[in-house]
Amino acid sequence: MIISDSHTHHEHRHGAIINWRPGMAIEPDLYYSAGTHPWNAGTRDAIASLPESPRIVAVGEVGLDKAQGTPLDIQQKELLKWIEISENRELPLILHIVRAFPEIIALKKQLSPKQPWIIHGFRGKPQLASELLRHGFYLSIGEKYNPEAVAVIPRDRLLLESDEGTGIPLIENADPTLADKIFLKNLQSGGDGGEEP
Repeated sequence: MIISDSHTHHEHRHGAIINWRPGMAIEPDLYYSAGTHPWNAGTRDAIASLPESPRIVAVGEVGLDKAQGTPLDIQQKELLKWIEISENRELPLILHIVRAFPEIIALKKQLSPKQPWIIHGFRGKPQLASELLRHGFYLSIGEKYNPEAVAVIPRDRLLLESDEGTGIPLIENADPTLADKIFLKNLQSGGDGGEEP
């Protein structure tokens, strides 16, 4: 097991997918995701500064957030750019979704992506978890979560994350190898650069 934390903002955390931002150094022994958070959609061109590195193993945190000020149409345009990068580079997509679950489900149905889509920081009810699972999403759970929802998430769809917290939650039915299978698939299959994990 290389990756136990599927999403963090802690810059030097080993065993994690670190949320990269423009200007951050890419360390040779760490793994990263890169994208434009929906709160920043339309404010900068993170795509232009996206490094070509085998250490970038996911796209994100990107998504849709109806609870903040950026207009949804701007967020959607930004998200579509990152989805294209996810598909072209064959990288999983880490999604920040707030009050926009119908929209993200509809978009996934419309686009039929080949790469995994992961809802990070999932705190919803079991009914929402079941609906997202039916549509092929993975769900990532942080320190705050709904235990009833976690109970309906199968091992092969449940990821753990620290996000901005101190550590990952202890969830008994989580598969400790799932994050490696999703995020390091290109390295494990001898794909695009980097050392074997």
